[in-house]
Amino acid sequence: MTDSSEDRPNRYTYRDAGVDIDAGNALVKAIAPLARATARPGADASLGGFGGFFDPKAAGFKDPLLVAANDGVGTKLKIAIETGKHDTVGIDLVAMCVNDLIVQGAEPLFFLDYFATGKLDLGEAEDVIAGIAKGCEMAGAALIGGETAEMPGMYAEGDYDLAGFSVGAVERDAVLPRPDVGPGDVLLGLASSGVHSNGFSLVRRLLADHKIGFDSPFPGGDGETVGDVLLTPTRIYVKQLLAAMKATDGIKALVHITGGGFTENVPRVLPENIAADIDGASWSQPPVFKWLAELGGIDNAEMGRTFNCGIGMVVVVDAASADAVTAALEAEGESVARIGTLRAGETGEVVINGQLGSAT
Repeated sequence: MTDSSEDRPNRYTYRDAGVDIDAGNALVKAIAPLARATARPGADASLGGFGGFFDPKAAGFKDPLLVAANDGVGTKLKIAIETGKHDTVGIDLVAMCVNDLIVQGAEPLFFLDYFATGKLDLGEAEDVIAGIAKGCEMAGAALIGGETAEMPGMYAEGDYDLAGFSVGAVERDAVLPRPDVGPGDVLLGLASSGVHSNGFSLVRRLLADHKIGFDSPFPGGDGETVGDVLLTPTRIYVKQLLAAMKATDGIKALVHITGGGFTENVPRVLPENIAADIDGASWSQPPVFKWLAELGGIDNAEMGRTFNCGIGMVVVVDAASADAVTAALEAEGESVARIGTLRAGETGEVVINGQLGSAT
């Protein structure tokens, strides 16, 4: 027995299945000017092709190595979604990628994004991608393409996910870390803006257990809500560090303080039989870290392996060049603290002395 064709539905469209091609096209049209604003030598940052081109020669490189990085924003996205504030997580996305490029000595050249959701909300998506474009401008990277995926049934209503991909270049003889990292080198810390984009699963757990809403006033703040403070975007250190590397040859290595904090990230640039001593009382941290530590009864060691605690980037410098590198970074607007030194010791050991970020 067969069904009559009259009993079967017909004239299905992709829109009926939950995917609106017209909405996707409208988004590309809306964000095209944002992408064009990120154009730089080597890329015109136009959208609409099947791929994006980049010309390293036009960017001024002679013998470059390419460096690639990809990352996401993690569960910080849940805060953006729940607060309806979508214009900063795009900056976070770019920061997490390009800060990982600059620590190799690489200048970010271009960026691509991946935005996935169940049902495309044009205003929401445009806010997110406007943040991505702003982050690209801050990093000097061209936004040359991306993918917007509308996948009904894959995401809960209102949810979305982000991923970013960036490529940079560094001249072959300028790759970091340098091989001469060793005892006596000085650690400089560059200030973070807050939690950045790591540790948010713990942050959200603390807030849920203490029944604190994202719209609650931040204790001791100037009228900001908890959500406002937590959504402060990750700092992008690229242009400042590139300028300092041009001004002085004292920078030997860079460390992006992300998931794993100091104890997991600093060892990534340490040679064999080299250890690091960090003076936790050598800088002051944003109030959010003390609040989180008190809220969760989190000890110093756990804070140091979960959060940046006020230092988003560590710069390893030759001791004789520490003042010159500091001056070059401060000239670019950075807040710089001398936070420690390297010594002979157990490979990768990081000793934190004093309470992190406790300087007054």
